[in-house]
Amino acid sequence: MKNMNIIIFLSIIILFCACNNESVLNEKKITKEIISVLKEQEQAWNEGNIEKFMESYVRSDSLHFASGGSVSYGWQTTLERYKRGYPDRSVMGKLIYSNLEVTVISKDAALVFGKWELNRENDKPWGLFTLLFRKIGDGWRIVADHTSSAAY
Repeated sequence: MKNMNIIIFLSIIILFCACNNESVLNEKKITKEIISVLKEQEQAWNEGNIEKFMESYVRSDSLHFASGGSVSYGWQTTLERYKRGYPDRSVMGKLIYSNLEVTVISKDAALVFGKWELNRENDKPWGLFTLLFRKIGDGWRIVADHTSSAAY
């Protein structure tokens, strides 16, 4: 009977460790999926396609986008804001994301901190961003974006 209790106890520990290991794998998977979304976003920007760039944002009035001291609410409003601020390819430049840090909050939420830079003919503006991603349906979408610009 004593040996049986030891076997049951060890089985529970092994099961716990196996489950704990799986959550680490999920964090890696989630991080990889979110980085992939950001790479697609970067590529769309560099193709001059703001609409495709916006596919990474939730298509909802609940989207929050804060930058330059003001907040835009909603997907359409954010799209229009990007189009006003970046009316052509020369203003858009080439987007580069770096220093990406993904913090997985839960199976359907993650926080991303990073740096953005635009390489343009006459300047290289840059800044920092914090993004709140949510898993919506079968994909990760940005539901809140706070982007700052550094003095350059």
